[in-house]
Amino acid sequence: MKRSRVNEIIREADAFIRSFGYVLPPFAHLSPREMLARKSDLATVVDRRMGWDITDYGQGRFDELGLFLFTVRNGIAADLTKGGGMLYAEKIMISRKDQLSPMHRHYLKAEDIINRGGGTLVLELFMPAADGTIDSDAPVSVPVDGVDRKLQAGGLLKLDPGESVTLLPGVWHAFWAEGADVLIGEVSTVNDDEKDNWFRDPIGRFSAIEEDAEPLRLLVSDYRSRLG
Repeated sequence: MKRSRVNEIIREADAFIRSFGYVLPPFAHLSPREMLARKSDLATVVDRRMGWDITDYGQGRFDELGLFLFTVRNGIAADLTKGGGMLYAEKIMISRKDQLSPMHRHYLKAEDIINRGGGTLVLELFMPAADGTIDSDAPVSVPVDGVDRKLQAGGLLKLDPGESVTLLPGVWHAFWAEGADVLIGEVSTVNDDEKDNWFRDPIGRFSAIEEDAEPLRLLVSDYRSRLG
């Protein structure tokens, strides 16, 4: 993905998010130069990989296969074993109309996926088999705003604005927006996008960036190379 395209997506996403009355935290608007100058102050942001995240899953087809994400807050995975500390995370995401976020699951993360506005959010769901792979026969049962919803394996769950679903670790899910772009909220246990995303198909979690322009904002995947 070209950096110029990443910059364009960031501008569009910020405007889309604001249109729903959601305002990103101040660190979202720091330039790469400002982030470098304030690296020590921003240690928590950098270490916990909070910030901008745009992926085409390494396939180069963002409009068809991709997702915009911004991690607003995040805890520490090590605290999960202690049972105390900051054990939660929050993201705001944008799924564009008919843009697929591919089938995947998480080993550790439980998450509420919330339609914050726009079109209809559609999720394709499978339960895990004993070995963690997709169980293509088992019926699916997930809480939708606290009320159990039952589907056949691979059934489509449609969430209108304001509705949410709770996905426990292991539940396989893919999703896309129907009718119009969707602003998605995610409230979860600690988020680890480097180690806790397991895809059905052999694809990558992050995009390879072609540097054809200066970055408007740093992505979380830029932090190591640009901030050390």
